[in-house]
Amino acid sequence: MKMTIRDETASDIDAIADVTKAAFATLPISHHTEQFIIKALRAAKALTISLVAEIDGRVVGHIAFSPVAISDGSGNWYGLGPISVLPERQRQGIGKALMQEGLSRLRARGAKGCVLVGDPGYYVRFGFQSLPELTHEGVPQEYVLALPFDGSKARGAVTFHPGFWATE
Repeated sequence: MKMTIRDETASDIDAIADVTKAAFATLPISHHTEQFIIKALRAAKALTISLVAEIDGRVVGHIAFSPVAISDGSGNWYGLGPISVLPERQRQGIGKALMQEGLSRLRARGAKGCVLVGDPGYYVRFGFQSLPELTHEGVPQEYVLALPFDGSKARGAVTFHPGFWATE
């Protein structure tokens, strides 16, 4: 399997929406708005990094990173999400490749860290952990995961871009 990880292009937009819808279709924790989140982040020019995984000319995965605010004023932190892989292509290393490339690019930009809301059972393998000093309103602490870069410390409430509340 020859996979390419690259920046999204305008011609990928529909494929990204399709991959995202398919990836979250059967997840009970999803509100099934993830494709709208990406669209809203893109429209707001808040997609700092938006990568696709392509196999045989077909988009099979996507990952997005956007700026977050932290109540202590820590800057240069980013939120990860959504990350999507077509269901029939999951467990083949595509999500891992997207994560590694995305996090590498964040570090290269001088980011201080990355935060997400997600399943700790998946994200700990990339170094994410629940840090008691970072919270997100309405989310149980164990699902608020962070990966500080270079020993960076941040404390307080994390606020994701308003695009995360998009419903259409």
